[in-house]
Amino acid sequence: QVQLVESGGGLVQPGGSLRLSCTASGSTVSLIGFNVAGLGWYRQAPGKQRELVAAITSTGSTNYTDSVRGRFTISRDNAKSTVYLQMNSLKPEDTAVYYCKLGPGPGPWRNLEVWGQGTLATVSS
Repeated sequence: QVQLVESGGGLVQPGGSLRLSCTASGSTVSLIGFNVAGLGWYRQAPGKQRELVAAITSTGSTNYTDSVRGRFTISRDNAKSTVYLQMNSLKPEDTAVYYCKLGPGPGPWRNLEVWGQGTLATVSS
């Protein structure tokens, strides 16, 4: 079974940057799912619902929610079983717990859904 661990959150001033990482671990067979499945970064601010921030397919196609497009960049390194979220020009409204999600994927991985534990990003002066 695959496990995801996020890192890179912290406190940053408005206009600053953070780079979040999410690394998968597990058996060799289970990590095949990481390579073939989609990945996403979600966030949940206090009192709000969890929302999708950015997603990347197994082939590298990306999409972003409107509020972060042009400021955030999602990328993946399958060799390291890691997905990244580069966050630039941060605003106080970007403050949230950020979660990565693995899945779904094709065929036998169609029901794959694994969440990380979350990492807190706080944007404040």
